[in-house]
Amino acid sequence: MTQRILITGAAGYIGHQLGNRLAADFHVLGTDIRPRDDLAFPVEQLDIRDPALAGLLQREQITHVVHLASVLQASKDRARDYDIDVNGMRNVLDCCRLAGVQHLTVTSSGAAYGYYADNPAWIDEDDALRGNREFAYSDHKRQIEELLVEYRQQHPELQQLIFRPGTVLGSNTRNQITGLFMAPKILALKGSDSPFVFIWDQDVIGAMEMGIRENKTGIYNMAGDGALTMADIAQRLNKPLVRLPVWLVKAGLQVAKWRGKPTGPEQINFLRYRPVLSNRRLKEEFGYPLAKTSAEVFEYFVEQNGLRKP
Repeated sequence: MTQRILITGAAGYIGHQLGNRLAADFHVLGTDIRPRDDLAFPVEQLDIRDPALAGLLQREQITHVVHLASVLQASKDRARDYDIDVNGMRNVLDCCRLAGVQHLTVTSSGAAYGYYADNPAWIDEDDALRGNREFAYSDHKRQIEELLVEYRQQHPELQQLIFRPGTVLGSNTRNQITGLFMAPKILALKGSDSPFVFIWDQDVIGAMEMGIRENKTGIYNMAGDGALTMADIAQRLNKPLVRLPVWLVKAGLQVAKWRGKPTGPEQINFLRYRPVLSNRRLKEEFGYPLAKTSAEVFEYFVEQNGLRKP
């Protein structure tokens, strides 16, 4: 098969790097709501909720779709975020079916497992998806995966490859989580280690490229070997660790909610019970040779950004 590839969210952090890499060997087209003309492949402005996507897939004779577009940071409008994430996924699936696309790669998230006190110490791909309803990103990823299950059962001709990444880090990563590491002090909750599993952005891109080139299917966690607690992170940054009582952080989240921020005290479990992903299947069954462990990914991020205090 000669792959003809369309990437949604192609102007984004992972999408543009993956597209540039694949464009060396394949016909690649991107879609995004943002224009971008500095890449090795064209990007068309198109919302993932637009049914016109089916016509584009047909005209370009697309065989492989990589769905990366999603809401990464919740807004104040939960209905809007749901429409983009879940209904957008539904539209992508419908358009793929109408256009005869053969292979779909989707980036889900380890957040789909949910943030619970009784999470397994190491979460396997067969563990239940319990994405918390109070945390939009986690809830929507769970609902997206439920939708993907329905399509696998009803339309097996559309092959699926699903990745569930942990915390993605690269030299230029900037988001709410990296903001925790860039602060003068590392904040943690009393009674919780809040472990992180990290995956290098280049390992994410490499595994996705491998899956597309080899037409792989299945569901795989994405994480480097091992995990780092907040105490480990503070030590590696040479920054003080401040452990705050849960009630105080919940009060702070409530104040933020009153001020109109898309957060609230009900989201405290996001900080307390982080899912720790097992990467066994990614290494043994998928066959991807990870370049960096969780600790090595974090050290790389720290060094690239000069975050370690003297």
